[in-house]
Amino acid sequence: MINAVGVPRSVLVLGGSSEIGLAITEEYLKKGPMRVVLATVPGDPAAAAAAEKMTKAGASSVEQIDFDALAPDTHPAVLDKAFAGGDIDVAIVAFGIQPDDEKAWQDQRTAVTEVGINYTAAVSVGVLLGEKMRAQGFGQIIAMSSVAGERVRRSNFVYGSTKAGLDGFYLGLGEALRPFGIRVLVIRPGQVRTRLSAHVKEAPLTVEKEDVARLAVAAADKGKDIVWAPGPFRFVMIILRHIPRPIFRRLPI
Repeated sequence: MINAVGVPRSVLVLGGSSEIGLAITEEYLKKGPMRVVLATVPGDPAAAAAAEKMTKAGASSVEQIDFDALAPDTHPAVLDKAFAGGDIDVAIVAFGIQPDDEKAWQDQRTAVTEVGINYTAAVSVGVLLGEKMRAQGFGQIIAMSSVAGERVRRSNFVYGSTKAGLDGFYLGLGEALRPFGIRVLVIRPGQVRTRLSAHVKEAPLTVEKEDVARLAVAAADKGKDIVWAPGPFRFVMIILRHIPRPIFRRLPI
């Protein structure tokens, strides 16, 4: 259980080799040692390095379990295994993909895979986390969304639509779980310097994963529902959301 000064004793990362998910966990580990559970794709070549990174960051123990986002029938067993070692104080939903954006809307299999991982699987584990945390009577869920979902753009509309769906689901989940003492935080980053964005031209307000991690933990500690990374993106999106569509489609974004 998260103690009186806000230090959790356990963290679950769904998408256990996610650079942002690991950065958030490292930020929590600055508070003190805790059990870390990394749920990674079966055969993930980055899993061992992720576990070692958490050990070096001060985890009291690190467990690695298999998690296939595209196999929702297996998700109940995955969550059972994650919680088998004790309560989970913080669960970070940090998995997702962004294949070639032009291919995604022209190739049915690519689109279905992207939606299946980014949205359907996120809903699947969100429902299960809610069930588990209601049973234990406490918990914090941190879900990685994106500013791409706040106003979906032509340039990456399949990806943006998945983040719009995830964002809406986890905000609603937070309202549903609030009476049970469980909090849900939605993180809306812009571009973050990670493997996922390495092939993309850097945009204004691009941040480091450590910046996102600090904002995420601070926002969770304060009981917030939403946080933008970096913070000024909140005001950028307020403007973009209200630009008429004929003008919006001409913008170089």
